Amino acid sequence: MDLLTPGLGLIFWQLVGFLGLLFLLGKFAWKPILGALKEREQSIESALASAESAKLEMQQLKADNEKLLDEARAERDKILHQAKEAAKAIEEEAQANASKRADKIISDAEASIETKKAAALADIKNQVADLSLQITEKLLRQKLASDQEQRALVEEYLKDVKVN
Repeated sequence: MDLLTPGLGLIFWQLVGFLGLLFLLGKFAWKPILGALKEREQSIESALASAESAKLEMQQLKADNEKLLDEARAERDKILHQAKEAAKAIEEEAQANASKRADKIISDAEASIETKKAAALADIKNQVADLSLQITEKLLRQKLASDQEQRALVEEYLKDVKVN
């Protein structure tokens, strides 16, 4: 059993070594270890605060990005709306111009037709007058071939003139 129970001298020297080690550790190692732990704790707290700050900043940036995206979408929609209105205005103006041009072409064509119609009617009247004169001349030549017939016609015309 001697092996299981240590001697009193061994316990005393182990206790003296342990207390010496405890004194040396307390004097030289404990303060730097506690300082390092405190410094580590502070750096961890600082890192956590930085992470929280970065998280808040990221949320703010995300909100700003969403706001910018919304503004960009609104601007895009506004530009598209303006472009559609401009295209519609241009289309309406083009249709109005085309309608005006078509009306002008139609009125010019109608005026040209009226002019040509008047010219054709004048030409027909002239031809009818010429034909009438030619027919009258031929009839009078046949009818008034003799002097007696000519005198009778002149007297008849004179009677008509006196009556009027």
